[in-house]
Amino acid sequence: MGSFLASPTRRLVLYIILTLLVTGIAVFRGIGRWLVRPDALAHADAMVILSGGMPYRAEQAANLYRSGYAREVWITRPQSAAELLQAMDIHYYGEEDYDRQILLHSGVPDQSIQILPGAILDTEQELTETVQQMRREGKSSVLIVTSPEHTRRVRALWKLLADKNMKAIVCASPQDPFDANHWWRHTSDAYGVMRELMGLTNAWLRLPVRPTGQ
Repeated sequence: MGSFLASPTRRLVLYIILTLLVTGIAVFRGIGRWLVRPDALAHADAMVILSGGMPYRAEQAANLYRSGYAREVWITRPQSAAELLQAMDIHYYGEEDYDRQILLHSGVPDQSIQILPGAILDTEQELTETVQQMRREGKSSVLIVTSPEHTRRVRALWKLLADKNMKAIVCASPQDPFDANHWWRHTSDAYGVMRELMGLTNAWLRLPVRPTGQ
């Protein structure tokens, strides 16, 4: 035993352990940056704001609209308790309503804004709803506005859900406070990273976990 502890084998084992430790730390620290994979900006037939990240995604969509990247802005409609509250005579303002107000406040004309009809639960359903709207209107390209850490998963899901002739340009909202370099320091960033890793795994396995009701 003593000879082993002083042997080259011991030094090799320690070197391997140290290398694995350093590699693990580097991978852990780099996950946030790895998740951020937006496309280069390009013009599209329409633009869609994915739910969440309010008000940053809607603000970025307004910036892109004013810059002429798309002439229509679509908003997805998350499922909500609106019907239950309506039965109590309580009006519910959904996220889609606030996104629309942000767009109007930022100079996007009302006639250029459209709330997509289907209620959605997750990103898979959002992209499916977007694909269906593109089919209805005969559009071949869309600019998708989301948060930075969400961009890689959106691209992976698009490959699974969209028609071959449909192009998505995935855009990250620069106003979003996600800290890709120090994501473990804040609970919201850490939660976002864990959610994206689980979602990516589901996409890579070709969506064995489906939204409720599917």
